[in-house]
Amino acid sequence: MNTVSVKILDNLYYLGVNDRETNLFENMWPLPDGIAYNSYLITDEKTALLDTVKITKVDGFVDTLKDILGGRDLDYLVIHHMEPDHSGCVKTIMELYPNVTIVTNKKARAMMDDYFDIELDNYIEVKNGDVLDLGERKLNFVMTPMVHWPESMVSYESTDKVLFSQDIFGGYGSLNGTIFDDEMNFEFFRDDIRRYYSNIVGKYSKQAARSLEKVKALDINIICPVHGIIWRTNPDLIVDEYIRLANQVNEEGVIIAYGSMYGNTEKMADYLARFIAEEGIKNVKVYDVSKTNASYILSDIWKYNGLVLGSCTYNNSVYPMMNQLMYILKMNKLKNHVLGIFGSYGWNGGAVKELTEFASEGGTFEVAPTVVDTKGAMKEEDIENLRTLAKEIAEMVRKDDK
Repeated sequence: MNTVSVKILDNLYYLGVNDRETNLFENMWPLPDGIAYNSYLITDEKTALLDTVKITKVDGFVDTLKDILGGRDLDYLVIHHMEPDHSGCVKTIMELYPNVTIVTNKKARAMMDDYFDIELDNYIEVKNGDVLDLGERKLNFVMTPMVHWPESMVSYESTDKVLFSQDIFGGYGSLNGTIFDDEMNFEFFRDDIRRYYSNIVGKYSKQAARSLEKVKALDINIICPVHGIIWRTNPDLIVDEYIRLANQVNEEGVIIAYGSMYGNTEKMADYLARFIAEEGIKNVKVYDVSKTNASYILSDIWKYNGLVLGSCTYNNSVYPMMNQLMYILKMNKLKNHVLGIFGSYGWNGGAVKELTEFASEGGTFEVAPTVVDTKGAMKEEDIENLRTLAKEIAEMVRKDDK
């Protein structure tokens, strides 16, 4: 029952569980290092539980909650976000504490009917700017719709300047003894934070950027998200990181993602990568879309400003695994990226045509003019065209020249 309880401040506790059993977050995104579900308890004149955890972790969670309450009743259950990894124990908490008052917004209340079909005798509906008085501590509510669900909200505890940020400022990965930011090496977690953002929040970056401006205006000492590290020493670090991610501020580099059946397209990718490196671009990564989950490819695309997609033709169309990546990229509304295209075919083409269509529909791209479409194995002319494409890509992504 791996629930961890840590005192954050007087009358404010972290109740977190590590999930190392789930292989895929949302049954899509790999979790090789697990994930943490964070809940928080305030024990003021009134007691308030802020969110719960995934139902698979309910036993240890409930035991720890009872221990901290020490026989006190639970006055409020605040629901910031209805996704089941955070609302999974709501029914259990209501059964254990029948006098508890649910505090959430109108959209979340409707979702409670959809997910749980429960009667609420005690319910407070909050709107933007409303305050819940717990005694010394007071929760101020801020609506953050579509970050990343329509009912999402955060709350700000004004006495000690604590932001309860729900999924915002979260990251993948279990908390292996490290609970607070001053106990960690940020670079150790940075890739998982970026991968989490690009996988989960990326599509809603426009809304996230607006919400983050609201958050930036608050005077924050501590940030308590529902996944990942609690930020008590340098909360500006994660706020600034998220602002960069939301605005798709990226670094100089090129991601080459390709789909290949028999090696011809793969060979093109390797030639292109070498030519780009010869042009002085130091950050070049090559991914086989059949081998590497799109979660990792998307994360690195978020990090670097250059993207090249290559595909063999499969049944007169783009390679299926490349089609999946294109779908995910299109959903995430990429901007601030250079895009290059190449491909190969046997008796009939089709892949490059669809990649070219993606260039105009899949995001806001600066597209390299040279497109390399090879019939069968590469010829000398194809190699020279790849060299030209590499020069164009390198010139377009090089930040020192801009």
